[in-house]
Amino acid sequence: MSQRVVESNHNVIFDCKYHVVFCPKYRRKVLIPPIDARLKERFQLKSEELRAEIVEMEIMPDHVQLLIKCDPQFGIHRVVKHLKGFTSRILRGEYRQLTSRLPSL
Repeated sequence: MSQRVVESNHNVIFDCKYHVVFCPKYRRKVLIPPIDARLKERFQLKSEELRAEIVEMEIMPDHVQLLIKCDPQFGIHRVVKHLKGFTSRILRGEYRQLTSRLPSL
């Protein structure tokens, strides 16, 4: 029998995993190589900074699927906000084709 791994902070014990899906504006197919590899790197870096864990990640040309484990007191909405904002700003600065094809990522 397998044992569930739970985490705790000062006053709660939790095992929260969230399935998050988001798409580029107009569902355009812009997450192609090498952009997708850079996006994965940036997601990992930012999630470590936020003390969240990306359990699984799938990047398709027109959407991203993440399975995220985070502290419920910090909030999944904050994790997603920081991941999207940080990666959008970095990718649009590095890949100019993203700024010409889309008003926002």
